[in-house]
Amino acid sequence: MPLRVAASLAVAVGLAAFVAWWFEWPLERAIYLAPALVLGAGIVAGVGVLLARSLLESLRASRNPRLVVWLWVAVIAVIAIL
Repeated sequence: MPLRVAASLAVAVGLAAFVAWWFEWPLERAIYLAPALVLGAGIVAGVGVLLARSLLESLRASRNPRLVVWLWVAVIAVIAIL
């Protein structure tokens, strides 16, 4: 349990330091916003895992996997543009 707490703390501080560097904020502002940053990063990671699993399932069930890959690339490109 203490190892998980230490790892979670390290990830949160690392994420706050990265955001502070990226947006050129003071570190204490990013640490103050750390709960929102961790929640946002978790949501983005969860959506990424969900999309990856659905892509793999689509590839397994499809008779034309190249078409599926191209459609997924198009969907990801549209999401990135938006």
